[in-house]
This record gives sequence, structure tokens and C-alpha cells, in this order.
Amino acid sequence: MEFLASDALRGRGSGTADELVAATYVASQLRAYGIAPAGDDGGYLQRAALLQPKFSAPPQLTFAKSGTGGEKVAWTCGKEFAVLFLAQTHFSGPLRVIKVDEDDPQTSGAIVLILGNDRRRQRTKAFSLAAKGAVAAIIAATPERAAQFQRALQLPTLPVKLEGPEASSLESDFNLLEASPEATVALEALPENTSLSFDGPATAERKYTWNAVGILRGRDVELQATAVLLSAHLDHLGIGQPVNGDDIYNGADDDASGTTTVLELARVLGSGPKPRRTVIFALFGSEETGGQGSTFFLQHPLVPLKQIAANLEFEMLGRADPAVNSDMVWLTGWERSNLGPTLAARGAKLVGDPHPQQNFFARSDNYVLANKGVVAQTVSSYGLHSDYHQPSDDVTHIDFRHMDAAIGSLLGPVRWLVNSSFTPKWNEGGKP
Repeated sequence: MEFLASDALRGRGSGTADELVAATYVASQLRAYGIAPAGDDGGYLQRAALLQPKFSAPPQLTFAKSGTGGEKVAWTCGKEFAVLFLAQTHFSGPLRVIKVDEDDPQTSGAIVLILGNDRRRQRTKAFSLAAKGAVAAIIAATPERAAQFQRALQLPTLPVKLEGPEASSLESDFNLLEASPEATVALEALPENTSLSFDGPATAERKYTWNAVGILRGRDVELQATAVLLSAHLDHLGIGQPVNGDDIYNGADDDASGTTTVLELARVLGSGPKPRRTVIFALFGSEETGGQGSTFFLQHPLVPLKQIAANLEFEMLGRADPAVNSDMVWLTGWERSNLGPTLAARGAKLVGDPHPQQNFFARSDNYVLANKGVVAQTVSSYGLHSDYHQPSDDVTHIDFRHMDAAIGSLLGPVRWLVNSSFTPKWNEGGKP
């Protein structure tokens, strides 16, 4: 962890040379622990091509002006509206107008103007609508915020995409805009279902992300065809906005702690008798930008997906969660399968996720595999601490006593899992 989260790696930014250094270091550790390479060209690394779209000019929001026979109105980003979150260079849909305290109407495929004075509630409502299929939401800016639109000199940023037709399961296709008070009034006056269209000129820059993957082949003729996948993500946020003079987002807890956990499991399993089952160790790149590394792994699996009996993802285990005992960790989606209770019965200090409202089950690389039917869940002890995604997430804030107890309690149960014929199952209604 001291190396992965050091300033030398500059925060292991997704799809950067620093991420490559981290992946190369992880590969060297896997080799030292006797784990065979399973990446490209006989090595440990998988390289995936990414596309980073960028606007070349401010995008516009257009619609037909009411009562003009189709005359178009074009608003420009930085004037009438601003972008809060953007997933696409182009989207369109019929306009719906609702109040923030209204029950969610049928808004699938629509662009929804949310009226209200409470910005936090408007954003919460927006992402609630996103889960129900809305294309985009627009919230009203205060006059003070609208005055800042033109001061924002940077063009809106767009999410990186994995090159190829299949997008990541962690990426959202939702878009969130903020309209000036005058624009809000104009939108409110439009007839319902007026077609809105967002578009802007954009180019795409190619870059790469890296996974480090290794495999320990099972010794049992029958069980070696049922693999257990142990995974974490090795990237973080890289260099970012300085906070108290520090611009390196070290990512010690997120997720050097999970990477360290997988490496410790590799050391233990690699140093003993070969397990009966095949064990795959995967440290994914570009989780922070939408799970591109895990999606690439899914598209190029080391074994057929139907042969992966379970995936345990390890995410943010570096600090105790005050919601549970200090030596405990929790499993996302505990109620979804029989995996967590079975490991706990074998001695893992593992309990259910105490923060179900945060939907952590769908916010890590496990979700990419779970969507394909694999029983895939995340082990964590993230207690919603204030250093999350901040430069202060560094080694000085890691609780190594907690990590030692938590990881130590998992070694025996995981060793049992990779040597047993137990096959985890989704509970009824648990499969995403």
C-alpha cells in the first residue's frame, strides 16, 4: 500500500502512465507469489483501448419556439444553461415539467424540468428519474449561479468510453443540466412533449487502460472448471484540484486497500497446496471512470463466464466503518445471495451492508459481472468518511489494525471457498 498510494504514483489516474506503473507493479507481485500470467501475449497485463470524447465548441440545446410554425430556438452552454453531468454528446426527448415534491410520473425517454427551490432535493429527484429511464433532467439555477455560467471557460467534460460496441455497466446514460431563471420560465411555458435536442461538435482522443491478471489453475479435475474471481481496482483519480496545497489524490483506501487485499490472498493461496478450484486474480484499471477495465475483462474472460462460481470484489477496506464493529467488514447485496452468510459461517468477519440506501452493490466492478449472471459482490468497510475522493485519502489515515483483522478473517473462508464444491446462488429476486 505504501507504494501504490505514494506520491510517486501520482494518484494512479485512470488510463494514465501512472496506472500502467501500478499495474506493472501488481504484475510483479503476482509473479513473485507464484501466480501464472493470464494477460496479453503471455504476460500479466491486459491493455484496453479507450476513447475520450471532447467538445470543440460549446454544445447547444434546441427546440421549436411555440406558435412560430417550427422556428428553432438555440441556447448555448455557458449562457442560458450549464452542464452539471453529461454522459453523451447528443441526446433528445420530449419535455416534461414536474414539481420536486410530485410523485414520479411516466418519464422514460423524456427530458424533465424539475421545479422547486431546494437544490439538493432537485438533484435527488433527478437521479430518481434517471433510474426510471429519463434521458435527462433540468433544474433551475439561482440568479447567483446563473451569473457564473459565462465565467466557466472550460467546455463540459464527457465520460471516457471503452472502444467498441459494448459500454460499461457502471456508466450512466443520464444527463443533468442547470437552466438560468429566464430559461426555466421559457421552458415551463412550452407545450408538454415539446421536443428538446442537445448536441455539440466533438472529437475523440484514443488512450489506454490496463488490467493486471493472473491465474492459479485448480488441481481437481472436476472443480478446476469452476473458478473463483478475486478482484479490486488499481486506479484512482490521479492529479486533481488542489486541496490545502495537495493535488495528488493518493487513493490509499480507494482502492490501494482492496488491491493489497487481493495481493495478500494471492500470496497465501500461491504459497500453499494448489487449490481444487481455479482462482483468478484481477486488478482492474479505470473503475473510477466507469468500469472500463472490468468491462474489457468481461469481454475477454480467462474462462467462460458460466464457469465463474463467484466474484469477490474488494473495495475500501482501509478504515473501520463506525456502523459495525471495528474488526468487521460488510458485503454489498448481502440479501441477494447465499455467499455472504456462508462465508460468515466459516469465520469471515462479514456482515450485511449497513448503508443500503447508498446502493454500493451497483457502484463497483462486481456489478459488471453480476449483470451477466455471476454471483458477484463487494467486500468493504467504507464508512462514508470525509477523505473519500480527496487528496487526504493517504496512508497516514489507514487503520492497519482494522485491515489486519478484517483481511485475516477472510483468509480461511476464502481458502475454504476455493477448495470446496459449494456453488453460490442468487436468492429469489436477488439477481440484478
